[in-house]
Amino acid sequence: MKKWMMSLLVIIGLLAGCNNDEKKEDHVSNNEGTTVEVKVDILTPEKVEANKEIELAAHVTQGGEDVNDADDVKFEVWESGMREDGQMIEGKLDEKGNYKATITFEHDGVYYMHAHTNARGLHVMPKQKIIVGNPDMSKVKEESNDGSKGMDHMNKNDEEDEESSNDSSK
Repeated sequence: MKKWMMSLLVIIGLLAGCNNDEKKEDHVSNNEGTTVEVKVDILTPEKVEANKEIELAAHVTQGGEDVNDADDVKFEVWESGMREDGQMIEGKLDEKGNYKATITFEHDGVYYMHAHTNARGLHVMPKQKIIVGNPDMSKVKEESNDGSKGMDHMNKNDEEDEESSNDSSK
């Protein structure tokens, strides 16, 4: 009886292993088989005036070509030290890989913006500081990567793998 149970467990284990291999193959195909970086260049000025409509804009490319089929481009904007009160604004394709939205900053201050971009299996989110009017800089809470236009890259599938590995370790 024990041999029969052990054989059954081995077979189940092998079947489960085959199932995981199939998921790994899907993982590669979801990224469209490319390792070419998606680049997002923020076009929004770093200094703007209060109470005027401002254009939030980002140019999305991959391999030097405009990306006109991004899944979404959302501009997350918040005032320094108040990220939890920030807002997410949907960007719309304008032309030639340029995604745009508008915002009006109602008072002087230091703001930050992430251009969250999901395109071709990748999530890219460059950050930019935006100085509105003439803020009192002594009251500004500096944030990490302050004023950086650097890129934070994450493959969507890496996020899913991280979540599933966290689930399986529980």
